[in-house]
Amino acid sequence: MNKRSFLSLELALLFFLIPVILFLEVLPIIKIGSLLIAITYVLVTSIKNKLIPLKLLLSFTLKKEKKTLLLSSIIVLSSSLIFMSLWHPEDLFIVVKKKPTLWVIILFVYAFLSVLPQELLYRSYFFNRYKDLFKNEKHLVIINIIVFPLAHLFLKNWLVLLVTLIGGVFFALTYKRSKSLLITSLEHAIYGNWLFTIGMGEMLAFPMPH
Repeated sequence: MNKRSFLSLELALLFFLIPVILFLEVLPIIKIGSLLIAITYVLVTSIKNKLIPLKLLLSFTLKKEKKTLLLSSIIVLSSSLIFMSLWHPEDLFIVVKKKPTLWVIILFVYAFLSVLPQELLYRSYFFNRYKDLFKNEKHLVIINIIVFPLAHLFLKNWLVLLVTLIGGVFFALTYKRSKSLLITSLEHAIYGNWLFTIGMGEMLAFPMPH
């Protein structure tokens, strides 16, 4: 098997098969085992092939990105607020009102235990590992956008898939332009924490007060 075929198979297994296994009604041991094997493989491969260059990942220059990020932030924050105000006004800022301590805890837990692992895998690992698999970089970005919502299949919620598809577009393009894990993670954390803050957290598997 040549390198191109191997990478294609790896991509299919990690970013298509594993999410499907987590989605299906199979024994928990199969889900946990598959996930642990995938995580171990990604960690070993990342270290062996130096797929996470710290110099690029830790770069944080907003000079070129600030206008684009500001515009996308305004679109995401305002549209989600309008959605909640019109369709679920009873849940608007519910967690901030009822459990402010939980709200603060979740903001930090989500940023470090959810956002960072996702961005390491779906942006840093994905773009560095498969960049030579596609002759046209646009195809790499498109595949990245497609596989990101698949990671949330296990939540079995169509609105989650839609939200993560939209988020995947923003995050893929931001990473492609900036090559910065920190900038992309910051954007991801802001959007996710905002959705939780305005009351959309339940669909994203956050604990919500009732």
